Amino acid sequence: MKILIADKISESGVDYLREQDGIEVIEAYGSTPEELKVKASDVDAIIVRSASSVTREIIEASSNLKAVGRAGVGVDNIDLEAASDKGVIVMNTPGGNTIATAELAFTHLLCSARPIPQANASMKSGEWNKKAFKGSELYKKTIGILGLGRIGSEVAKRATAFGMTVLAHDPYLTSAKAEQLEVEKVDLDRIFTEADFITIHMPKTETTANMINAEALSKMKDGVRIINCARGGLVNEADLAEAVASGKVAAAGLDVFVSEPLSEDSDLREQNKIVLTPHLGASTSEAQENVGVEVAQCIHEALTGGWIRNAINAPSIDPKQLELMRPYLGLAYKLGTVIQQLTPEEISQIRLTYSGKLVDFNVKPINRAFQRGYLRMITTDVNDVNAPRIMERLGIKGEIVQDNLERDYTEMIRVEATDPNGKLYSIEGTLIGKIQQPRLTRVNERNLESPLDEKYLLVLENDDTPGIVGMVGTVLAKYKLNISNMSLSRNTIGGVALNICGLDSEPSKEAVEEIASYETISEIKVVNLNGV
Repeated sequence: MKILIADKISESGVDYLREQDGIEVIEAYGSTPEELKVKASDVDAIIVRSASSVTREIIEASSNLKAVGRAGVGVDNIDLEAASDKGVIVMNTPGGNTIATAELAFTHLLCSARPIPQANASMKSGEWNKKAFKGSELYKKTIGILGLGRIGSEVAKRATAFGMTVLAHDPYLTSAKAEQLEVEKVDLDRIFTEADFITIHMPKTETTANMINAEALSKMKDGVRIINCARGGLVNEADLAEAVASGKVAAAGLDVFVSEPLSEDSDLREQNKIVLTPHLGASTSEAQENVGVEVAQCIHEALTGGWIRNAINAPSIDPKQLELMRPYLGLAYKLGTVIQQLTPEEISQIRLTYSGKLVDFNVKPINRAFQRGYLRMITTDVNDVNAPRIMERLGIKGEIVQDNLERDYTEMIRVEATDPNGKLYSIEGTLIGKIQQPRLTRVNERNLESPLDEKYLLVLENDDTPGIVGMVGTVLAKYKLNISNMSLSRNTIGGVALNICGLDSEPSKEAVEEIASYETISEIKVVNLNGV
């Protein structure tokens, strides 16, 4: 397998890849986009930092591409949509530069409170102007942290050590985690109105872009100090420059910008109370070593069937959790292919409900397994990365519920599919016994038990009258089809019965048509599980 390294990473990371069996490393530092497109045409993976871009053109031209790794956090230079369309995993290395970025943010925080850079510049110019550089203490001040992920959490620890009151805004922050970090979880407006210092540690999304703008600034205390070492575009640069010029904002520290390098005529350069650094968040020797090795390991594991970690467009599964989850991944995959073959071609919505200990799982990988199973007979080259996008293109809306339904089984996955006319189709499945055999336990609200390790399932609906089982057995024997298992169910005596036969081989068209010709048969389907 070939791995192309487009931007310089630590030598330890390159050496790690060179030492792996079956890996060819191609170093292509400083390549133009056209050169990169040619060099990437037959590689299995690409590694970049921030200098090179992995565009849609490069992704589509690379016939073997399976993974792209970013030695760093931001993936703005990688076309995620194109990668996901093609089933290419995109990974970053958020852990490697956590401490470096947190420490830089806190350095900016300190420099906003005590004007050290400005005092240094004054001293270097020959001045001794002690009165001009009066600062503010952090002790007993309130800091608002926007985003309490890895970096925000590290900033919170340092702020607590300085005796600050820490308010945190993060929609994904749990109360337990907030208590553990000794922070108070609050809404955005409370941070805007109460914080003396505000530091941002969120990704840039449609929701967070320009979150610090003129309107937000107007809600803040006079003399607030603002730090952004996360992503450019979270702070409206023109609004911030104006707020600093007016005195509304006492000081600011920025390491990231909308356009990098920062333009020479940027308003930010005009404000002496704004400390600017050229995107130094990960610029420590330790961080560069860490992210270089981490991205090399992530790429190698992804290519060799190991743990997919730090994936941006696919679920990341811890190896220990994967062992617990693996049987349920297989069950979900089988249920996906069963429901697809039991329903009309056009389905508008699918709802998955998990119960039992599955309530406590991160079910994203199980959802992807279900989607792959559903798409198995519809399209080729589907994987965990592009499955959601294909479902979306088919117009199928998804809903996930984790709830302890009252059933006869401890763990259960329920699937409900709705067609455009509102008709509901449902199946349920579980794992049985020490070997955790996947089993179909309910079809269209009728209880049964049908193993899902058969090659084919013959699914019949018929009037509940005598002789059906005998007829089916006779016809199948006529066509030399062996029944491995049979499960029967009905809604009421004399109502509609359900019959599922496990078969070792695929029934011919003639066999299916002969069974369907009996007037008591209302529906017949063949479910292909061969190779699943």
